Formats: sequence, C-alpha cells, structure tokens
Amino acid sequence: MKEVLLDTNIVIHREASRVLNKDIGVLFRWLDKGKYLKCVHSITINEIEKNSNKETANSLRVKIDSYKILRSNSDLAPEVISIAKLYDLNENDKNDTCLLNEVYLSRVDFLITEDKKIHKKAFALNISERVFTIDSFLEKILSENPELVDYKVLSVTKKYFSEVSIADDFFDSFRMDYPGFEKWFLRKSDETAYVTINKGKILSFLYLKIENEDESYSDITPIFSRKKRLKIGTFKVSNNGVRLGERFIKIIFDNALIAKVDEIYVTLFRSTDEQLRLINLLEDWGFKYYGEKNNDEKKEAVYVRDFRPSFNVSNPRLTFPYITTKNNIFMIPIYPDYHTELLPDSILTTESPYDFIENQPHRNAISKVYITRSFERSITKGDIIIFYRTAAKDRSAYYSSVITTIAIAEGKIDDIKDVDDFILKCRKRSVFSDDELSDFWNWNARMRPFIIYFLYTHSFPTGKRINRQRLLELGILTGEKDELRGLKQLSQKQFLTILKETGTNESLIIN
Repeated sequence: MKEVLLDTNIVIHREASRVLNKDIGVLFRWLDKGKYLKCVHSITINEIEKNSNKETANSLRVKIDSYKILRSNSDLAPEVISIAKLYDLNENDKNDTCLLNEVYLSRVDFLITEDKKIHKKAFALNISERVFTIDSFLEKILSENPELVDYKVLSVTKKYFSEVSIADDFFDSFRMDYPGFEKWFLRKSDETAYVTINKGKILSFLYLKIENEDESYSDITPIFSRKKRLKIGTFKVSNNGVRLGERFIKIIFDNALIAKVDEIYVTLFRSTDEQLRLINLLEDWGFKYYGEKNNDEKKEAVYVRDFRPSFNVSNPRLTFPYITTKNNIFMIPIYPDYHTELLPDSILTTESPYDFIENQPHRNAISKVYITRSFERSITKGDIIIFYRTAAKDRSAYYSSVITTIAIAEGKIDDIKDVDDFILKCRKRSVFSDDELSDFWNWNARMRPFIIYFLYTHSFPTGKRINRQRLLELGILTGEKDELRGLKQLSQKQFLTILKETGTNESLIIN
C-alpha cells in the first residue's frame, strides 16, 4: 500500500468542525478509493497542539488517530539542507522542509500540499513527480485507476447561458461573493460560455468578454491604460481528477489570439482555497498581480497576463503560446494509435470525435510527455516540435502521413534510474498505462527510452496540413530509409516553409 503524507493545512481543513474546503473531502474519498494509506507527521500534531482554540485542538487530536503517524523527524539529507538554505525564512518554512525531507528519503511515497514554496523546493530537489497538489493527485489516481471514474464522457462544450442551470450548487460561491449574480447571469442569456457537465451537474464554467480601448476601468486601481483586452468574466473548475484547468487556459489563450488582444485580465477574491488554487494556476501561465478592483464594500484582486508577442526560453509557460524561430526545430513521428489521444485538438477529419472520450488527464492538458528511443537527443527547453502523424495501416503513407501540430519543448529527462522511476516521471502526462510504460522501458535493455516534456501549442488548420508527398516535394523530407525513426532536426528555412504552407497564424511566431 502506497503511503501519502498530508500537509498540515490539508489535515486541519479536513478535520475541522465545519467544512472549510469541499475539495479536500473529494480528495479523501479518492484516497480511499485508490487504497492509499494517509499519513500525518508529528510536526502537524505539534501545530495542532498550538491551536488557540482548545476545543478545536481536542477535536482534531481525537481524529488524528485515524491516520498513520510519523512520530519522529528523519535527519535532513545534505541535498535538502542545501535547498533549505535558499528557501527557508521562518519556522513554517523549516517545518515544510522536514515534511519534504520524508519524501526525499522515501520514508513515504508522496506528499500532498497546496503550498507553492514546497513545490518549488521539490522541483529543486528533482522530486516534483512525488509532490502533488490536490488537483494533480486526483489526476494521478484517475490515470492509475481508470475503472474508478464515474463518468463516460467529459468534454468542454460551448453553451448559451440560458442552457445552463443557475440553480446548480456549482454557482453557490458566486452567489455568496457577488450580490446580484443571478440577475447578471439572466441578463447574459443570449451570450455563450464554455461548460463541462457530468450527469446533469456542472463541473466547470468559463465566460470570456472582449473589451476595446474605450472601455472604462475607473473601478480598478491603478487604472488600466488603453488597450484591447480579453476579460475572464467568470471562471471556475471543480476538482474531478481531469486536468480541465489547463484545458480552459488553452481556450483562454486561443480566444486571445483570435481576437488579437494585448492583454488578458481577471478579477477575483482571494478568500478561499478554491480561489487561491485558481490564482496559482493563472500564475503558472504568466498572470501577475496588478492591483485591486472596488466591488461595493469588498475589493477583488486583479491579475493580468501581457499577451503581446514575446518568448521566455527559461520558462515557456510564461509566454505561451508564442514560439521563437531562434531555437532548434525538430520533427517527431507519432503513431495513429496515440496521436489523437495525446493531441485531441489535432484530430483528423477522417476520425470521428465520438471515438475519443475526453476523460483522461493527458487529453485535457497543455503540458504533456513524449517517450522515444531516438538516437538524436539534443532537444532542449524552448525548442520547437512539429508532430508528424504516421500512416494508418490500410492507407498510403504518401497521403495519410501528415504534420498536424506545433509544440514547445519544456525539457527532457534521460537520467532515469529504473522502470519505477520511469513510470513515475511519465505518469502525470502520458497516454500510456503503467503496464504499457513498463513494456516500453523493458523492450530494449541496451537502449532505454527518454522523456520529452512539451507544451501542446497549435494545431495546423484542417485542409492545410502537409502530407508526406508534399513534404518530399518541398524538400523537408528526403525519403531516406528510417529518416523519421526519431527526432529529425529541421532548418529555420524548412520551418518557415511549413508555416507558409499551413497558413499558420504568424502572430504566434517571434523572429
């Protein structure tokens, strides 16, 4: 049985006398379904003992007995000590490091925390794949146990407000935060939003609004300058084990590109864990705190994403979906069996969308993983990837093999210890099951696979995708045997030819 260490705040929220965070209840149900052993550190118990409310402390003390308790601190590993010197500023930071140390030493298998600094330290220690947020752990459980999913179809659809039930308890938080929300909602009857619904219950909702340069922003401090903007009017994603958050981020950026806006912004309160988690998601994709909006007696935080073309090579997420031609460009083959699973927006016109059910984390994510045994391994963060869908078995390679997608490399991992380490590093983003990953690792002991992390950026327009025949005519492929057995590097000239032939939106490209 795998052991999961829970951060102090998660335990306190779970065992409090009143419900502080409904999502933690969802997490605990899935922990039980996945048969994980829930662990609590002695540090958490000490923090509970310090609670000024003795009745709450006594109540929590009794409930703690249902967890496995780590009663002693392991000595900090030298690597952990080095990271702590860079990050730890107070007693809370030091306690968090002790929790992280237990994962680093493999005393427990995983840690679940919403603390961003712990995740930064985990990244520095190269154990990010074992430290999860609530959302990402739900995704992990669902990937490993697809039989536990309680729905068959989960896709984002565009609906009129009038088609969405305002009575759904999904909107309770909006009713609480915004007096008059229901009247506003009814006024939007003829406008559209992006929605996910399962068994009649709403799981996610996104409303976007284009604002021109003459928009008034008198209630925002500091006041906005004149720009064309995309406003994220209403945005909420419930915890469900599917990476809908990233799916909606891509929808936001796609709309911003089409509308040719200079900036994207959102206003929201920072009073609940749910809202703070949304802020964390937005910050991961380049949103920054800007100021405040006066909302009657309450103030909302304003977060802004500069959407003018730029490229951050050290962290491409911050400037996603823009790409630069200054980096290397690689063409990468992908078999038809995996193509649409990994790249759902690049579905071919010969494939039926009903054959591909969007209930898997990797299908909703922007950040994904590609596994290869390629001899060419020089790909690095910021490089451009062109995905080449190989031929279907019953069709001619000259016409059914096509390039479909542009992506941005986030990096590669080729320092992999063993099959368990390989599965762990792939699990969050891969289309493969654990058994398939194990088979892939063991297929050739003399040439182990390596992992490429990438951001799913742009699908070439239908009818503009270049097939193998045309790639040969353009001199992008030579026709040599095994030319596309792995990564094939392209020249900048070849890449620009591809962009021209496919009619790709030039505003994506930073020269």
